[in-house]
Amino acid sequence: MAGPNSYRPLAGAAILLVAFGVALLSGELLLATLIGALGGALATITLSSATFMSVRRTAHQAQQNGLEEMAAEVIAPLDDPILLLRAGRILAANPAARALLGPWIEGQDVRLALRHPATVERLSRSAAPAAPVEQIEVAGIGHAERKWLVTIASISGEMRLVHLRDRSAALAAERMRVDFVANASHELRTPLATVLGFIETLADDSAGSDAEIRGRFLGLMHGEAKRMQQLIEDLMSLSRIEAERFSPPREPVDLVPLIDELRTACGQILLDRRNRLVVENLGSGTVVQGDRGQLLQLLRNLLVNAVKYGRPDSDVTVRIEDDGDGAVRITVSDRGGGIAAEHLPRLTERFYRVDAGRSRAVGGTGLGLAIVKHIVTRHKGSLDIRSTVGEGTSIRISLPRPEPVQPGP
Repeated sequence: MAGPNSYRPLAGAAILLVAFGVALLSGELLLATLIGALGGALATITLSSATFMSVRRTAHQAQQNGLEEMAAEVIAPLDDPILLLRAGRILAANPAARALLGPWIEGQDVRLALRHPATVERLSRSAAPAAPVEQIEVAGIGHAERKWLVTIASISGEMRLVHLRDRSAALAAERMRVDFVANASHELRTPLATVLGFIETLADDSAGSDAEIRGRFLGLMHGEAKRMQQLIEDLMSLSRIEAERFSPPREPVDLVPLIDELRTACGQILLDRRNRLVVENLGSGTVVQGDRGQLLQLLRNLLVNAVKYGRPDSDVTVRIEDDGDGAVRITVSDRGGGIAAEHLPRLTERFYRVDAGRSRAVGGTGLGLAIVKHIVTRHKGSLDIRSTVGEGTSIRISLPRPEPVQPGP
């Protein structure tokens, strides 16, 4: 705000103007003197006006700088990449944006930082304070496979805020959901179509009256119905495990009785394949912190897979050993054909099969290792799959031991 001294030049000029009027009546000498003084006053007025405009511009610039500094401080702690622009240049970039686009981007033309045609085209348009917020989905910023939702908003004058939200994980999850529904539908449709075909055949008097054909078809129908039943049970089991993933189990579970129970439950499949179950207990303790039912299912899936995909007349080994002081490692190994390295990262995906025909022939649903992975995740454990083609496969599970009981006060 202007103080009293700011108006003194203006007041002096007004007095001199009055004196100039008097000089017109009093003589030329006085007139010349007054005109000289008046020139000085006018110069003072002009200088004061220029100073005022300079101060006004300085204040406006300080206000802009203050807004920019405040905006930079606000965006700094945010996780998503955010840019503050003015006239096409990057005034400020938070750490997430610098990590994505480069540490050098502040002060640069935004086109050099983003290098994405659709985004650059929208940013090249003139900014307007009342312009609506724009959102576009783009791919390829930072990495060819990453998908982004870019939000562009005008905030003051020529200033703009650009917010990049990484949509890669969300879109991948949606794609997995769609694939899961399609795969589940396919897995159910195939045996259902088989059963319906057999029913139509048996409804024909010429085929249905033949006891041998009827018996063979009924056996196939029973097998397909059991396959659908197993698939539905696996889907429901997977759903229950996922629903409990945020509530880790607290029950102490001894692994040795579980393995003994499985030896009995899987006795028939071991006998059919002429396999021998070998248990090697090399650890200092076999008790882990877990959910007994889920750990039984985990071990059963691993054991059945080892028998189905291992060679007949070979050993299936279950080894228990210490994994440091706080965990127990269980390794289930078969002596089979092994799995090529390119398949290993995808083995725990739902419905992923290395050999789809063989998997269906041995009664697999494609969900066994997906269930194992989710059980391990819920138990805060780790899963490692190793395989050598022509030798066999080993699956290692590490599970935490029970937490020590804290002594009372």
